[in-house]
Amino acid sequence: MAMCPREVTEKWEFEHLSEHAAKAALTRGRIRPEPKCPIRTDFQRDRDRIIHSKAFRRLMHKTQVFIAPRGDHYRTRMTHTLEVAQIGRTICRALRLNEDLAEAIALGHDLGHPPFGHAGEEVLDRIYRKYDPSACFRHWEQSLRVVDVLEGDGEGLNLTWEVRDGILHHSKGMADLQSDESHEGQEPSTLEGKVIRIADRVAYVNHDLDDAIRAGILKLEDVPRRIRDILGETHSERITRIVCDIVTNGLDGGEIRISDKVREALDELKDFLYERVYLDERVVKAEVEKVERMIEVLFDYYMNYPEAVPMLRCEMPSSREELARAVCDYIAGMTDRYAIDQFTRIYVPQGWQVA
Repeated sequence: MAMCPREVTEKWEFEHLSEHAAKAALTRGRIRPEPKCPIRTDFQRDRDRIIHSKAFRRLMHKTQVFIAPRGDHYRTRMTHTLEVAQIGRTICRALRLNEDLAEAIALGHDLGHPPFGHAGEEVLDRIYRKYDPSACFRHWEQSLRVVDVLEGDGEGLNLTWEVRDGILHHSKGMADLQSDESHEGQEPSTLEGKVIRIADRVAYVNHDLDDAIRAGILKLEDVPRRIRDILGETHSERITRIVCDIVTNGLDGGEIRISDKVREALDELKDFLYERVYLDERVVKAEVEKVERMIEVLFDYYMNYPEAVPMLRCEMPSSREELARAVCDYIAGMTDRYAIDQFTRIYVPQGWQVA
């Protein structure tokens, strides 16, 4: 009996991918068992489910660094996600790892990011705790909640264990690459997940520097000479240098390797951006206070008027904590402009109009 296209691909993975690569046929499975697709592997199917999700489409109008940017060439959460996927796939192909798994993790890793970037994340965490002191908001946990619960009309996307693991453990936050520290305290279980964890850092430090220069916050000459000497002078040079270093160093005992020189330069560039861009008053202070006030006011409003939350119109939560969870989910799913529109609709006088 002839093999179906999925089985042909699964056989190819065993024959051509690294012994350390994840194999779709060996997935730990889904939360709910379901029939296999005759054409796509499980990881390819996960990638497609994420791409077709509502949460993925909303990334195009969510802040990366510059809040609700008006310029067409500034990165958004969507373009960041695509750049992470591109970098991750390039590394995985060169190292003979599973590109499909890496791409699925990359496309889903930021689905839980709230509006207005990390400023929105911090204030949403604080306001959520006001109503439920035992709760917290972390975008990587929210991303997993999106694919497990919120998408698919409350049924989730039923993704594979490997993709879910990569999404949950993708973030290192401010921790250096050589450090074992991270926000969630664990690394992804697959090499493909670890590639995306690095690709996320490679993507954002490079494109955020590019955007900061475009915005006039920085000049290229402001970047320390040591970093430029090691990583390069242009966006393309820096990414090429880092990716080539990872690929050249290859795999060591099933781990991703990066040279000390390049890793230290990448960490130094991250620290430089935190000091000069992410925490710079010109980028942060002017708009972040408005963002904080807006999210807090919206959260309070929906707690007082839960019927205004679409997902609660059919069934109200039985406790204050469940209501706070639903309100947090609703606000976290908003785009920048939708949050602004809701705030304007609720609190800004529209003026009397004669019919």
